[in-house]
Amino acid sequence: MESSAEGVPSTAMREISLLKEINHANVVKLHDVIMSDKKLFLVFEFMDYDLKKVLELRRKEFGFGLPEPQIKSYLYQILNALAYCHIHRIVHRDLKPQNLLVNSAGGIIKLADFGLARAFSFPLRNYTHEVITLWYRAPEILLGAKVYTMAVDLWSLGCIFTEMMTLRPLFPGDSEIDQLFRIFRTLGTPTDVTWPGVHKLPDFKPLFPLWEARLIDEFLPELSDKNQQNVFYAMCTYNPANRMSAEKILEMEYFHSFRTESLPETP
Repeated sequence: MESSAEGVPSTAMREISLLKEINHANVVKLHDVIMSDKKLFLVFEFMDYDLKKVLELRRKEFGFGLPEPQIKSYLYQILNALAYCHIHRIVHRDLKPQNLLVNSAGGIIKLADFGLARAFSFPLRNYTHEVITLWYRAPEILLGAKVYTMAVDLWSLGCIFTEMMTLRPLFPGDSEIDQLFRIFRTLGTPTDVTWPGVHKLPDFKPLFPLWEARLIDEFLPELSDKNQQNVFYAMCTYNPANRMSAEKILEMEYFHSFRTESLPETP
């Protein structure tokens, strides 16, 4: 990346500083940082594909979602990476299939691209509104929240979880308001009953259309198993305070039959 007259871009410095702190099997490793001719080069470990490419290939070859054992393995690995980051007070803020890198031979998946990530401090500070690619953006950010938590990563992962099953994005909005309304039409328009304090968010409008929540069997028929549905709602629930932590989701019944010894060995 180019280094400006003012120096190295803040996103690059943020990514470098965070990656130096992180040491986890499911987070991409930063091997070296090279500065040459006013250009900054970050040297990462090699991975074959990103998850977006994996899903595109699956769609082209088979036309239906990834096998359930593969989805469960990927989800388990990503949750472990997030649990590690969140324990260390790091929120990724840009989870999407393009930022999940896959080793095709071994079934390993790793979290990458920490350019928007932040280390959280307490008390919580105000953070920027413009984070996370639109389709995976949590509703509190869409509604203008300036203070938010690690829960934004779990919402994004919930959307990715369903996409691995269906091969289609859950909420493919083309603008912020379209994104919000797609969520509302599916999960129902939030109120102070379903999400205490939602009316206080800067971009919440009392005149928003009132949609009722649809049954999950209608909008995600592929999630036919109750344990799958529970995992989805653990991540994609309106009130961020009610979203489960990555650590807690790993304890859910969905993973009880998962054999950790079946996980691929990471180098």
